[in-house]
Amino acid sequence: METLSKIGHYPFMAEPFHCDFNGRLFMGHLGNHMLNAADFHSTDRGFGMQYLMGINRAWVLSRLAIEIEEMPKQYTKFFVDTWVESAMRYFTNRNFKVTDADNGKVYGYGRSIWAMIDTETRQPTDILSIHDGSINQWIDKDNPCPIDKGGRVKMSDAAEYVRTIDTYYNDVDINGHINSVKYIEHILDLWSLEWYREHQIKRFEIAYVAEAHAGDKLNFYRETSDGSSVDGTTEYMVRITKLMPDSNEEVEIVRSKVNFV
Repeated sequence: METLSKIGHYPFMAEPFHCDFNGRLFMGHLGNHMLNAADFHSTDRGFGMQYLMGINRAWVLSRLAIEIEEMPKQYTKFFVDTWVESAMRYFTNRNFKVTDADNGKVYGYGRSIWAMIDTETRQPTDILSIHDGSINQWIDKDNPCPIDKGGRVKMSDAAEYVRTIDTYYNDVDINGHINSVKYIEHILDLWSLEWYREHQIKRFEIAYVAEAHAGDKLNFYRETSDGSSVDGTTEYMVRITKLMPDSNEEVEIVRSKVNFV
């Protein structure tokens, strides 16, 4: 029997219908490939979604940061490597590396934080209780991820309201709430096609604060940091809220930060 590595190594391709008008992979689809790699890695090692669903448990993405030098072009074959950096009782840190399948060129890296919830109570549950903490044997501290972990996205009350959207069937994932990747797509739709003709995403961060479900109305607010950073990037912060149907109270569900060059 083949001994599994601590690092998972998974092939993907930038399919043409997953690419934008520049012929480059959409950020949302890259995020989706990372989440698939995470599931492949955890499933092969005994703590994946298929097993967890049978015991009323599920992984929930808490934070994701992707820093990219260049997006793969259409038809490009590439690999997503993923490994567990650390595991605590309620959170685990998982990293990603994206490389070209032909020449090994590094496209970028990702960092993520995951929680495990009880699917009946929707409350966090003990990750280390699964198979007596077997996740610990897969932790790789010898393979550092070179990008910043990121931190809390700070926004003011003066953030500009951009739009409100409705949510439907295609927004909902296997956990019954709005899909993590759908938030990425909705956020990146806040900028026009003309903007993307002149700018590309350098870094994308998203933090999931609370759940939303099909039928919820989502409000999007955006503001930019003061000026541009020394490396020429332009930084925007985004806040998403949902409207409570009974009171029209706004509850924050997502914060995000996008750096363009």
